[in-house]
Amino acid sequence: MADYSCFNFEVVDNIGFITMCRGDELNTMTRLFWKELPEIIKKADKDSKARVLVLKAEGKHFSAGMDFANFVQGKDTEKKDPARMREAFYHEILELQNAFTALEKCRMPTIALIQGACIGGAIDMVAACDLRYCNKDAFFKIAEVDVGLAADVGTLQRLPKLMPFSHVKELAFTGRKFDATEAEKLGLVNKVFPNQESLINEGLKIAKEIASKSPLVTRVIKKQLNYARDNSVDDALEYHAMWNAALISSNDMEKALSAFATKSVADFDDLAELKSFWEKEGLVP
Repeated sequence: MADYSCFNFEVVDNIGFITMCRGDELNTMTRLFWKELPEIIKKADKDSKARVLVLKAEGKHFSAGMDFANFVQGKDTEKKDPARMREAFYHEILELQNAFTALEKCRMPTIALIQGACIGGAIDMVAACDLRYCNKDAFFKIAEVDVGLAADVGTLQRLPKLMPFSHVKELAFTGRKFDATEAEKLGLVNKVFPNQESLINEGLKIAKEIASKSPLVTRVIKKQLNYARDNSVDDALEYHAMWNAALISSNDMEKALSAFATKSVADFDDLAELKSFWEKEGLVP
């Protein structure tokens, strides 16, 4: 298990578990959080041992969102040109956005298991995951409006793809809390489980089912669905034809068909480990 401040990360049976480990602090998002999360996802992507990533949290609550104490400007900022500060802040926002976009763009499907509070930046984060499940005690709140902000790291961009547009507007404008039942009704979560134990157990079953499939095929499915979400049907069909022509493996199809016929579990190869040009040339220690 790697040494991180805000997370524990381990891969067991092709399932990568990303666990927020600051339950006593409500798993708030400190500066280190934003550095560590994309590092973990990049590591999982490169190592290629995980075929699915499960994002979960220790403690009573999933996450209370941004830790604003970690983002207070210092006194020296008073001496800096405001325009230059705003330009630098623009890049900082992009960096924060990219931390969650990593969940959306990584090669394997991602699953969020949510208990208790999922507030502010936590909604931005789970919206970037492929699947979301929660227990009946979970509640959600687009809280940024209450502190004079517009949610800026994915909520306003991704939720309209998941939920009815007018409901997203209402929740963003008012910042009101909504419970697990409403979240399921609106399409934010796939399913609500009665308690934390069943959430983890059933979430693990779903992760195991995904991990049993060809990782190359689930990679293609994820890529195609995200592309179809953001493009026309005609463009998505052509894009899919090119990906299928390039990546569908006859070996995986034979294994899958054989397993189906014999009611067994196919033994698929992992995705290839990702190495940069410099690593392949032995220029990176």
